[in-house]
Amino acid sequence: MISAVPSAQTITVVVSKGQSRNPEKRGLEQALAQQAGQIDGVRVIVVPHLYDLPRNSDSYRELAEVQGDLIIASWIFPRAAHWVLDRNQIRGRYQEFLADDDASGDAEPVAITPSNDEDEPTRVTELHPRPDRVIHCVDLKTGNDVGRYVDGIRELIGRTDPESAGLPIVGGKIVEVDEPTKRRWYPVIDFDRCTNCMECIDFCLFGVYGVDGAETILVEQPDNCRKGCPACSRVCPENAIIFPQHKAPAIAGAPTDGDEGFKIDLSQLFGAPAKGDDPIATAARERDEQLLLAGRDAIGIDDQLRRRQSDLENQPKDRLDNLIDALDDMDL
Repeated sequence: MISAVPSAQTITVVVSKGQSRNPEKRGLEQALAQQAGQIDGVRVIVVPHLYDLPRNSDSYRELAEVQGDLIIASWIFPRAAHWVLDRNQIRGRYQEFLADDDASGDAEPVAITPSNDEDEPTRVTELHPRPDRVIHCVDLKTGNDVGRYVDGIRELIGRTDPESAGLPIVGGKIVEVDEPTKRRWYPVIDFDRCTNCMECIDFCLFGVYGVDGAETILVEQPDNCRKGCPACSRVCPENAIIFPQHKAPAIAGAPTDGDEGFKIDLSQLFGAPAKGDDPIATAARERDEQLLLAGRDAIGIDDQLRRRQSDLENQPKDRLDNLIDALDDMDL
């Protein structure tokens, strides 16, 4: 069962529109907003695509006024949506909503606690905890059954009576923020994973990353990022960098089984880089391509990347490594 929000508390459902004008997507967004808004205790805010919105947008100003828990329904992976909000100062504890047909409903919101393992690096959220409120995130690509989403919202806030659907809105409303956006491409940092190692700021040569007053890494100039380039995500030791619009789910913020899911997207196994290539070599090549396009000199694998390659090579092999070795032996 999903842990219900106290009955006296309202919850805000945020419907983030897709980038395309696909009529089926628009229909699902509209139906979800209308039906969720008919539930007592629910307020609905409809905004453009979260990832494309600048921090000073009307949409984020509206969301900044929300004090309680949030349900975010968007067209990107839940983890990506959470950290897009976080970088725009809409913060809380992450919980995936209705994952695997609600198989994860028993999961508690993520709350990072300091590790007692001296070998375990400290995560940014251990040093800078997020507020106690919960941000529930759901990927609308998982299905077009609006009833499933609405039933989940009712259960979450303790309004399980199906007859409430279609009644006048009580204590809630629907707000739609209509503002122009343009498609963007920039990295988002998962601070539950990030150890503030600064590998990304050393690797990126386009001024995307910076540090705040507490010397914590941040995406300072997101629009300096080169469109389509995910190279920095490949060199991050903790797999903490997300590009929500990347075609590979592991880079776009999909759930992963430890680190294995990030190393390779099995659905694209035979479209991977050339045999013998590794993430570091791929990252170097992608960075060089962007440097050349910007009229600058290519760098290749520098000392920093050689060290990262060595670190990766010295790691013990896991099940996925063994699978790849077996495929190599088959010489497919």
